[in-house]
Amino acid sequence: MATYQAWEALGDPSRFAIVTALAERPRAVGELARELPISRPAVSQHLKVLKDAGLVTDRAEGTRRVYRLNPAGVAALRDQLDTFWARALDGYQEIAEEENP
Repeated sequence: MATYQAWEALGDPSRFAIVTALAERPRAVGELARELPISRPAVSQHLKVLKDAGLVTDRAEGTRRVYRLNPAGVAALRDQLDTFWARALDGYQEIAEEENP
């Protein structure tokens, strides 16, 4: 999974709302469409983008597909955020040490 693709996917407000809903619990397309101000076909298109980005997975349950967050995809985003945060703290520490030797 390319984390750039995942960040780009989350940049869309509808996809971010879908991920937020799926963080609560798995849902089918119809349920997501009822909760969001977009059509069922639009939800399906957004889910395809999120799935291609590695952020969601799906499985068949009878005649419907149930979507959930992909733990590996979410973990990759968190690892990247942790790296950014560590670099920011290191930079702050370097500046603080330069100012107060």
